[in-house]
Parts: sequence; structure tokens; C-alpha cells
Amino acid sequence: MKVYISADIEGIAGISHWDEATIGQPGYEAFREQMTRAVIAACEGSLAAGATQITVKDAHDSGRNLIPERLPEPVQLIRGWSGHPYCMVQELDRSYDALLLIGYHARAGSAANPLAHTYTTEVSQIRLNGQAIAEFHLVSLTAAYEGVPVVFVAGDAEVCAAAKAYDAHIETVVTHKGIGQSVIAPHPQQVLRAIRQGVEGSLRRLSAYRPRPLPDHFQLEVDYKDPARAYRKSFYPGCRWVADSTVRLEVSDWFEVLRALEFIVLT
Repeated sequence: MKVYISADIEGIAGISHWDEATIGQPGYEAFREQMTRAVIAACEGSLAAGATQITVKDAHDSGRNLIPERLPEPVQLIRGWSGHPYCMVQELDRSYDALLLIGYHARAGSAANPLAHTYTTEVSQIRLNGQAIAEFHLVSLTAAYEGVPVVFVAGDAEVCAAAKAYDAHIETVVTHKGIGQSVIAPHPQQVLRAIRQGVEGSLRRLSAYRPRPLPDHFQLEVDYKDPARAYRKSFYPGCRWVADSTVRLEVSDWFEVLRALEFIVLT
């Protein structure tokens, strides 16, 4: 069994401030450690369920957060960013049997996590076919594009609810709930045990999972915090400037959505 794990930090248990998610800032080392522990727990659950190959993508900020030597063998770790439109699931393809998401978080514009965003803090919301979306939706649709099911998500309460709404079969572990600029979280060790057990259980039920079908058409809308940025990004091929702070793109191929996001959001 071949497993892919994508790991972020803003949905790691107890994190509540951007300093804790930023290299060199106070509190970062503690949550880097907790992120690493959460990924280790997911790897251990995968191995217990029979995984023979595990790829981990460090998918937060610089892509250089996880402590490589702490991860169990035979993990393959992807650090940094290649610039490929698959972004947080770089190198994912149909050879993988399952996708696991660790440390994922609420979408841009949400009040459910003090660190809520989608790809960048420069946008106030990203919508797909009229629905405000999180990074969870972007990677899940990319997995579906490759024929790989999402089987497990650990993150804040809102992203876990979004995962269940997307596919009720997905196993979830809630790491914390955000209220204003605060979070309420269970003990980190309790979360780690739940991740290990949840991953193992979901992979043992792998035959019950199927990739979700993709829509036939995609309308992507991005709301920028800076109207001047929206105007500039509207010159990406196929984009239209439809409001002071909003650009819209309509395509029928999911990869074209990802390609656009690479240029109109991530750069």
C-alpha cells in the first residue's frame, strides 16, 4: 500500500498565533515539534495498517518545517516548493492508494481559526462554483483528478466538518476549535493517539473509499484584499476582473484551475 501525507501547521493542536507558524518567531519551535509528532503518528498508523511506501509533503510556508531525521523509515520527504501546480500534494499520482491530510485548517474568511486562510493571507476568499473553499478542497479535488481517495483529515473543527460534507467516509480528528483570536484544544498527546488510531483504521477500511467525481465545469473566483492586486491578476489568460477586488476564471479542466492559482494567488 502506497500512502501520501500532506502536512500543514495551522491546524496542529493548540496553535493560535502567526508567530507560532513562522520560522524564527517565538513559539515556532514548539509547534514545529508538534507538527512533526503529528506526522510521525500518521506514519505509524499507516505502517501499522500495512503501508509499504509513504511520501510526506511538508506543505507549510517554506516547506521546511518537519524534522527529517525524526520521521520513521521508509518515509520519503518532499521539502520546499517546486512551483508545480499540485502545490501541497506535489508528486501525487494515481500510483498512490490514499491521501492523508495533517494540520489542515479553516478557509480564508472564516472565523473558525485565528490563522484561517486559503493558500495566502493576501486573499479574503476563494470560491469554486459558488462555494467558499479551503486548501482541503483544492488538494481533495487534485487527488480526485488523479484517482486517489482522501481517507483521513486532522485539523480544526471547521475543516473536519468540511471534509465530512465533502465525503462522509473520511475519518477526521479535530485538533482544536477557534473562537475569535483564541483556540480550545484537547491535550496534544490525546490528539496524537487519535491520529495514529484514526489513520490505521481508515487505511484498514481502504476498500470502502472511492475518489469523488469531479464537476464538468469550474468557475473560480478570487477576492483579493487589495483591489490593485485584483486588477493586475485579471490579465492572466482567461481571467476577468468582475468587481473591484474579484477576478473570475471559467474552465472545464481541473488542472487549469490549479495552473491559474499558481500564478494569480501564489505568485
